[in-house]
Amino acid sequence: MTAPEPLGLSGQDPHRERRVSLSEILRDLTDLSHATEDFGTLIGRFGRRAFGALLFLFAAPNLLPLPPGSSTFLGAPLLLFAPQLALGVRSPWMPAALRRRRLEMTPLRGAFLKLIPQVEKVEQISCARLTFLFGPLGDRLIGVACSILALVLLLPLPLGNLLPAAAISLFALALIQRDGVLALAGYAVTLVSLGVLALAAGVIHRLFVAAVSGF
Repeated sequence: MTAPEPLGLSGQDPHRERRVSLSEILRDLTDLSHATEDFGTLIGRFGRRAFGALLFLFAAPNLLPLPPGSSTFLGAPLLLFAPQLALGVRSPWMPAALRRRRLEMTPLRGAFLKLIPQVEKVEQISCARLTFLFGPLGDRLIGVACSILALVLLLPLPLGNLLPAAAISLFALALIQRDGVLALAGYAVTLVSLGVLALAAGVIHRLFVAAVSGF
């Protein structure tokens, strides 16, 4: 007698779970009835695509004008989830206390409303392709890249959060859609982001050396 298969994060049989698009989930979260949402319920909404959806949820709003300090607030969860993906964890883990903590959705509502049309366009043209870029190794590589980008996202650099946020968002959509083209675009933007960071660090170092030499 075989043991029954475990239920999905949403409490449903994963084989019977209807595939709900990311844009549908984001649209649901903009409903006024979801002014607050606890992390546990939020993860349950995303089902088997939780990692990709959570990465997008906390990275993509950084592409829009937000109040000062928002990148720190949004980047902290990325530092929790991205390393888990890099370590090969199958579903997002968080402490029980954090799982019960309620997330204020109202400040993100406007950002989601602006992002939904763009997500819908990507969903229309995206499909499963170059799937060899995913799997146990591919997903871990994406997790490593997103972990590094999450650290860059937290740095207090003017407009320095745009490229890391764009790269993480591309990786997130790639994981959800299993679209290798989006993953390759994510890797490309990651390289550009790290290059810009290295250039900025070089400029800051030269300015510091020049200032010290002036005394």
